[in-house]
Amino acid sequence: MTIEKTLTGETLILKVIGRLDTSTAPQLEAEMNDSLDSAKDLILDFSELEYISSAGLRVILKAQKIMNKQGTMKLTGVNDTVMEVFDITGFSDILTFA
Repeated sequence: MTIEKTLTGETLILKVIGRLDTSTAPQLEAEMNDSLDSAKDLILDFSELEYISSAGLRVILKAQKIMNKQGTMKLTGVNDTVMEVFDITGFSDILTFA
């Protein structure tokens, strides 16, 4: 997995490329821990995300809880396969998609 980070003012964009699973979720969590303090708006660009596991869902849920207190979080570019995981798990009801 590769993460491309862009911080513009108080907007943080994290583009996640590849697979977000048990082995890569800690990498995304570490990036968020390092970067979320200065962000008012978080955009997760999943346009090149191929797969997400429960470990990835946990990291996204943690980020959503943090951003609920300090700003907003949106997911963009979610493909049908990843969206199906969000739908089945009920995450599509609590996340914002753009």
